[in-house]
Amino acid sequence: MTTHHIDRPADLDTVRDSYDRVADNYAHMVVTTGVGDIRCHPWLKASVDAFADTVCGVGPVLDVGCGPGTVTAYLAERGLDVSGVDLSPGMIENARRLHPQCRFDVASATELDLAEGSLGGILGWWSLFNLPREVLPQVLTHFARALKPGGHFITATHMGDEDAVRTEAYGGVPVHWTTHKWQPAQLVPLIERAGLRPVAELRIPADGQSGPGLVVMAEKKESPS
Repeated sequence: MTTHHIDRPADLDTVRDSYDRVADNYAHMVVTTGVGDIRCHPWLKASVDAFADTVCGVGPVLDVGCGPGTVTAYLAERGLDVSGVDLSPGMIENARRLHPQCRFDVASATELDLAEGSLGGILGWWSLFNLPREVLPQVLTHFARALKPGGHFITATHMGDEDAVRTEAYGGVPVHWTTHKWQPAQLVPLIERAGLRPVAELRIPADGQSGPGLVVMAEKKESPS
């Protein structure tokens, strides 16, 4: 295993506890309303489909911050060797209940033990925005090292100039986490500096349910011969 130090976010325990409190409500919302299900969002589905087509046959895929496992299960249906991890034990409990055919484990994005060149694809699908700004670059570098040459990383996140502190979510449940919003001009260079080559970028305008979003897909550069 490649050792790679990543700073532990100061609010990690608070964020985990917050997502544990909303896990059941969130999973119920996904099942009953389709919120969070990419099948209900054509452009997000197209992005995940492009990722799936690109990494098919390259190697195992890891869905980091998988929540109740909706995207993990979709990729498994597409025939990928995929597993999911999430910081919240409550989210993982729901993922295992809803998608027993898939593999899920409790783990933080900052504490993953990933072998160098072991993965064909990594997703950070609406799941990395809670990472502090100084920690995200460390996580991206770790992801890049874990990818095989030709492997791909895809992330979706909230786009904006100001961070937002969330104090309630999904049915008025008290939570406390910070949503770190990114502009493409900030995030894309971070991905490049981690050792990945951006290949696609999608900007999603705000709608009645959420603010603007950003999807970036990037490829692991081939090692110089």
